[in-house]
Amino acid sequence: MTVDQVSPVADRPRSPASAGRSRSVGGTGPSMTTRRHRAFYMFTSPWIIGFSLLTIAPMAYALWLSFTTYDGISPNWHYVGLGNYRELLNDSRTWDALGRTGLFAVLSVPLSIVAGLALAVLINRPVKVRGLFRTLLYLPAVVPPVGAGIAFKNLFDQNSGAANGVLTFLGFDAIGWLADPYARYVLVMTVLWAAGNVMIISLAGLQDVPRELHEAARIDGASAWRSFRSITVPLLSPVLLFQTVTGVIASVQTIMPMLLAPTATTAGLTTIPQSDYTYMIHVFSEYFALGRYGYASALLWVLFVLILVATGLIFRFTSGVVFYNVDPEAKK
Repeated sequence: MTVDQVSPVADRPRSPASAGRSRSVGGTGPSMTTRRHRAFYMFTSPWIIGFSLLTIAPMAYALWLSFTTYDGISPNWHYVGLGNYRELLNDSRTWDALGRTGLFAVLSVPLSIVAGLALAVLINRPVKVRGLFRTLLYLPAVVPPVGAGIAFKNLFDQNSGAANGVLTFLGFDAIGWLADPYARYVLVMTVLWAAGNVMIISLAGLQDVPRELHEAARIDGASAWRSFRSITVPLLSPVLLFQTVTGVIASVQTIMPMLLAPTATTAGLTTIPQSDYTYMIHVFSEYFALGRYGYASALLWVLFVLILVATGLIFRFTSGVVFYNVDPEAKK
């Protein structure tokens, strides 16, 4: 007697699902892995197509332009190789604009992170109408940059602005807020005014901090400041790292000085205060005021490389101070 004659499994009929799986594995139909791959690419294809057409293709086109003298209009352009990049290295205006951009990033990013974290700590306390305070503090962040720029331009106008109106009422002289050397401070204030985005992210991080740790620290006699410095900040370090990286990337690409300028037009780029002539304003000037598409594309590619380097350095120097709270069960 054979095993098949006595085994009850051999005579048991197979279910339709198991038969379908068998056909997928041993038959001519697609396997489960193939179907999953097809489904993955089908659902991600809109993003892949959009990223390829709207990001990869323009970046490749800009890279090609950076090796030419193309001006956007004339068909008489020439291939110059690394000529634009060599000119960039010897252009004092480029280095000055890059220095102002770096100074703006050094000032605005830490201030916005500290302001957002302070607001998050305040509205995280169990007070009445907390939801109303959150809404009011977050409202400036949803205002479009164009609207924010126009509002600050009218607010700090030397002749009719509310800021100078308050100063003259108090007996002080009016100040040219939108001119040197005060223009950079107005620019920083526009960034702090929209600190609601940082506040919301910091608030989410604060609510993820276990209360048991603060209670244990309070029982041990730790002050509120010591608990915040030794417990809250280390647990918020991944959030602070994210805000630092995104803040640096956003600050070096700011175009807000164009909106704050007294005459924010292509022909009026010279009206932008010297202290607000940032790197992106320099790129805009080369593109649209001077028509140097090739040189401006080289400027953008240098900025792209600098952002990559800055991001890598931030990750490198913060690797030892960023604390990731990982569940031990998740590693199993």
